[in-house]
Amino acid sequence: MLHYRLWSRLIIHFWALEAERDVYGVNSSTDPDPKRYLQTAYEQTKEATNTWLGTTTASGALIHSSLDDEPKPIVYVTQLGDSQILIIRPRIQDIIFKTKEQWHWFDCPRQLGTNSPDTPAANAVVNKVEVEEDDVVLAMSDGVVDNLWEHEIIDKVVASLKEAEGKFSGEADFHAKRMKHVATEVVKAAMKIAKDPYAESPYMERGIEEGLSMEGGKLDDISVVAAICRPRQSSS
Repeated sequence: MLHYRLWSRLIIHFWALEAERDVYGVNSSTDPDPKRYLQTAYEQTKEATNTWLGTTTASGALIHSSLDDEPKPIVYVTQLGDSQILIIRPRIQDIIFKTKEQWHWFDCPRQLGTNSPDTPAANAVVNKVEVEEDDVVLAMSDGVVDNLWEHEIIDKVVASLKEAEGKFSGEADFHAKRMKHVATEVVKAAMKIAKDPYAESPYMERGIEEGLSMEGGKLDDISVVAAICRPRQSSS
């Protein structure tokens, strides 16, 4: 029986549990190993799903700090498949890091799951990215990056941040509401292109490069998670 949602939900569930256990547990002084966490999550998901069939791509961003004498904020980015992690620096309105899509061939991404040869241990790629306060991290499904150009995502994020300043300034959960607004606006922009049969899109351009005749946006999964890099608030 097919159950794609179950696969993706269990992968992220077990992945997060493994990261929390290692990063905040007895080994908190060690360098995080998100590829190992994902491999464990993959094995636990296979065991839990049993006869349920499904596949999922996997992209994650874990914020931590370097182990130097003067710790610096680090985002550990993990990539397997064609979803994407994008780190934007609003201060300069530019991208400081992006993941590279992983495909077996055009429109056939690497995936974890039933009948797929891919595994985190063999295929996941991990990058360590030094960030600064107020950098924005976006985790986006392929339905976003297939429909929006990078400059459009940057413009939407910067504009959404400014809009949120006026809407939520002074509220206790200001940063959470601001990131929800950013994610929502990026989703809206991607949906608009996805539904336009005459729009120019990155997916259309890639298809043409492969010798295919296509135009317009691509109707696909469109999901965005947005986070902002901020120092941890003291509980005292």
